[in-house]
Amino acid sequence: MAALPPRYRRARKFGGAALLLAGGAIAVRAGLAARDHRDPPAPPPAIATGYEADDHFPGAAQLLLDAPVRRGETGTAPLPALPANVDADVGDASIQPARPFVLRGSQLDRARALQCLTTAIYYEAGNEPDAGQRAVAQVVLNRVRHPAFPASVCGVVFQGSDRPVCQFSFACDGAMARVPAPSVWLRSRRVAARALSGDVFAPVGLATHYHTYAVTPSWNRALVMTGVFGAHFFHRWKGWWGTPAAFTDRYIGMEPSPGPLRPLPPTTTLLVVPVETIPPVPPSVVSPPTPAPNPTPIAESGNTLPPESPMLDKWKDSGKPLR
Repeated sequence: MAALPPRYRRARKFGGAALLLAGGAIAVRAGLAARDHRDPPAPPPAIATGYEADDHFPGAAQLLLDAPVRRGETGTAPLPALPANVDADVGDASIQPARPFVLRGSQLDRARALQCLTTAIYYEAGNEPDAGQRAVAQVVLNRVRHPAFPASVCGVVFQGSDRPVCQFSFACDGAMARVPAPSVWLRSRRVAARALSGDVFAPVGLATHYHTYAVTPSWNRALVMTGVFGAHFFHRWKGWWGTPAAFTDRYIGMEPSPGPLRPLPPTTTLLVVPVETIPPVPPSVVSPPTPAPNPTPIAESGNTLPPESPMLDKWKDSGKPLR
């Protein structure tokens, strides 16, 4: 077979390359078509906003309720159901001061409230400046008015002390076993007395929580910080629960006994064994000895020998030598 001219060989060579390129283009187009027929990717998850953001949702505090409270932070509490026709997102970023507290009840209620608030200030901010102590006192009184907490001062301070989790760590960690320093206690008592008499620490606003620099509590992102005073960061609820309209509980006194609510361990009952007592023996009366009767007096004579004894006549000669 005759060899092809050079121009035919070149045409044949270029034709093969064109076929390869066409086949590759078809394969790429088929791959793109197959990709277009796959399931569309899932849409990205929706980002929560407003009241639902930052782990703050109805019932979120219930998840944190049993978290152990560390020293330097308060515990939290579940929020009650929202009132009708209330938008949970309603609120603003401003700091609204609390209303002056009005102490009510009997003299015993007033004394107990002063004792409990002094205790909280002493163990939570005893060595802090005046602003730090006043802010802690304001948090306690803000809680008294908030429906998420007890409506008494002692109830707020010792809430949870009958459970493993306290709202204030000093009520559970044995700190109260230490004898208070008199000067620090008196200073804390003066701050407590002013707060119970209507003194308001406005810069902290409606804060109901706080923690120190050293800890970051689990509820930190679920609340709004209102300020830093002394050694603590202070926070309030987000949305409507952090507005003045939410602080509706009315204080009427009825203060429980100051001190932790944890029951004392049962005391061991000792078995009392009766001891038989020996009846007392009356002292015996010793009568004086009876004197012996006086013997018959013997007439004195020169003979000192005993008197002769009577002897029968037949025996009188006994004892004499025989002859």
